[in-house]
Amino acid sequence: MNLFPLTAHELLDLIKSKAATPQNIFQSLSERTASVEGQVKAFARTRDEKTVLAEIDPAANVPLPITIKDNICIKGEETTCASKILKGFRPPYSATVIEKLRQKGCVVQAQANMDEFAFGSSTENSAYGPTRNPWGLDRVPGGSSGGSAAAVAADEAIWALGSDTGGSIRQPASFCGIVGLKPTYGRVSRYGLIAFASSLDQIGPLTKDVTDCALLMNLIAGHDERDSTSADVPVPDYTKALIKDVKGMKIGIPKEYFIEGMDPEVKQAVDAAVEVLRKAGAVFTEVSLPHTEYAVATYYILATAEASSNLARFDGVQYGLRAQPEKTRKTPLIDLYEETRDKGFGWEAKRRIMLGTYALSSGYYDAYYLRGLKVRTLIKNDFDSVFKEFDAVITPTSPSTAFKIGEKAADPLSMYLSDIYTISANLAGIPAISIPCGFSKEKLPIGLQILGKPFAEETLLRIAYTYEQNTGWHKERTSL
Repeated sequence: MNLFPLTAHELLDLIKSKAATPQNIFQSLSERTASVEGQVKAFARTRDEKTVLAEIDPAANVPLPITIKDNICIKGEETTCASKILKGFRPPYSATVIEKLRQKGCVVQAQANMDEFAFGSSTENSAYGPTRNPWGLDRVPGGSSGGSAAAVAADEAIWALGSDTGGSIRQPASFCGIVGLKPTYGRVSRYGLIAFASSLDQIGPLTKDVTDCALLMNLIAGHDERDSTSADVPVPDYTKALIKDVKGMKIGIPKEYFIEGMDPEVKQAVDAAVEVLRKAGAVFTEVSLPHTEYAVATYYILATAEASSNLARFDGVQYGLRAQPEKTRKTPLIDLYEETRDKGFGWEAKRRIMLGTYALSSGYYDAYYLRGLKVRTLIKNDFDSVFKEFDAVITPTSPSTAFKIGEKAADPLSMYLSDIYTISANLAGIPAISIPCGFSKEKLPIGLQILGKPFAEETLLRIAYTYEQNTGWHKERTSL
């Protein structure tokens, strides 16, 4: 029997019953990767097979391989954020999530491709070239965690970790027909995550079903003293939230999310998903999140400003690429900075650095960054108001299915708008999950997004699990 299409919980059951070994599972994934990776290009790099096999401990709690996004540090192993400027960088420490996974027996199998420094919604902005969507090889897998999502959807990975700054877990999950959860800001340690926008970034799971999502959250969630933004709140057993029951739960449908420009097939699939949950006993009411229209503009001021600040450290002096100028134009040090950044950063990274630097510059700080912070508070207040009466909010994950590779490359604004439904959750710091809820006529996946109160991941998992158990979308597999 092929092991690579199975979920993590199915594989753990096989290991427990001695019907499979962790080594069998890894070898099955390796064979699958050899078969399809040339088409999908999900990975930035895979780890040496002998090294992985040597690290596997069959007696561990969760002795399974996992794929990690290429912006999560692994001690002594190249980590580049899919950027030329970090070529050859080997972190002196591992991220907290890596340490937590290894404590439970998980072994890193590969590092997934991504948009450079997580700047993008398509995984086209990578020094390693674009990743392709397993459901349509001419389509993007979403971004920036597109490599992680594509690897899971193509059965090259059992499960994966991504990071979500404005939808970078949920939008690829939607495009690739899998489950993706952005936890509450502070629920999972960011220590060892190479920063894009520090007040927005959050690490989270990409999995084949909701049960695996709960299992992976159990492994990575929790307080970390090394991360000053980590929340010191109790961590529940998320698998106990996997209850097929939503009777009496109050769910809001925000009118601002169902607007012109949404693909009719997406609306139809989301409406059908609402009916499934309504029949299961959930109570739906239209609600308003009035500041939604300002979310994209607010996000692209705050996120680029923080990116500009965070990326200032990449100068060719401390680590990564150092490009020596051929001749001195200003001073040797300034020339070194300019040459390194010119050759090391891709076009999207340069665009965001310039936008962010402008927003933070003298004379514009109050007009852009400070005002953006104020509007962010208004967006958070909208959610706080709704969650006084409602358990969750349901929306589409993306206004469309996966678009074609190159389709939006020349139009940054159009690309940015593909995150229109996911950005608000990051600005408000709340948890949100994307689950498969159907397919377009072209057999491209459609995602349903569920948003909840801070630290209410259990509520999201319960609603998602109930929906999943009443449908079969999560069991669909690509034809690769």
